[in-house]
Amino acid sequence: MTLASYKSKIECRIKPAIGGSYLSALTNVQLQTFYNSLSEGDAPLSAKTIQCYHAIIHKSLEQAVAAHVIPANPSEHVKLPKVRKPDLKPLMDDNVRLFLEAIRGDRFECLFIVALFSGLRQSELVGLRWDDVDLTNGVLTVRRQIQKAHDRAGYVSLDETKSGKTRQAAIAPSIIQVLTEQRTQQDEWRTAAEALWNNESNLVFTDELGGHLKHRTIQNHFKAIVAGMGCPKVRFHDLRHSYAVIALQSGDSVKSVQEQLGHYSAAFTLTTYAAVSDTMRRETRNIMEAAFKDATGCKG
Repeated sequence: MTLASYKSKIECRIKPAIGGSYLSALTNVQLQTFYNSLSEGDAPLSAKTIQCYHAIIHKSLEQAVAAHVIPANPSEHVKLPKVRKPDLKPLMDDNVRLFLEAIRGDRFECLFIVALFSGLRQSELVGLRWDDVDLTNGVLTVRRQIQKAHDRAGYVSLDETKSGKTRQAAIAPSIIQVLTEQRTQQDEWRTAAEALWNNESNLVFTDELGGHLKHRTIQNHFKAIVAGMGCPKVRFHDLRHSYAVIALQSGDSVKSVQEQLGHYSAAFTLTTYAAVSDTMRRETRNIMEAAFKDATGCKG
């Protein structure tokens, strides 16, 4: 989580729920009731988000215990919803070709292509600025994001990534050309909009008036496209998975893919794409088997 995310969660939900309680009076039952409330109502939070709230509270109360303000941590032994890891549904082989054909001419074609061939998150793509783009060397510097503010209306622009670290993402020459065309398109929009144009943040992906793109709008376009391809369960985030799977199967190292995606460790990347690694191992085994047979003349 980012610093802004911590502040948002504390101000919007934690303080209203338990901020008026004395530390010495805070109970396990009170915290359990708070966590339960987060999963109820018209807009229940995900299990992962609820666990994030618990992490903030638990760590804070641990500090209170360490400072001898309270004898024990009342957030221990609460029951939290389990995070269900979503099935990865990356676009592969023919589906990549079909996807590129399906998005041709779509208003978000450039964004979809950059997502597929860079592995950037949606929030990083909509927050990408032209001063973060090195078209000469084919490098995107990922240093900020625009997120949907779940605890309040609107969006928030953050000068940090999900991991809090700046990273560089390499892009192929064809993607450099796509971004060059995006800049040309944006120049045409600016000319047409005249005084209505407003892109103070110098964003790469905007609407026709220079405003940042809305997550829901992008997702709706994407869902309509993949549904038309016969892949209705594929999510926008699966473009990121598609990049990782294709990169690994093409022989890129796990460490390189980890750095491109901004994962906190290569172990996390390896775990996330374990099925791909298993496939690669089987392919390697078959290649080595064929090499042995060729070298020894064995036909068995």
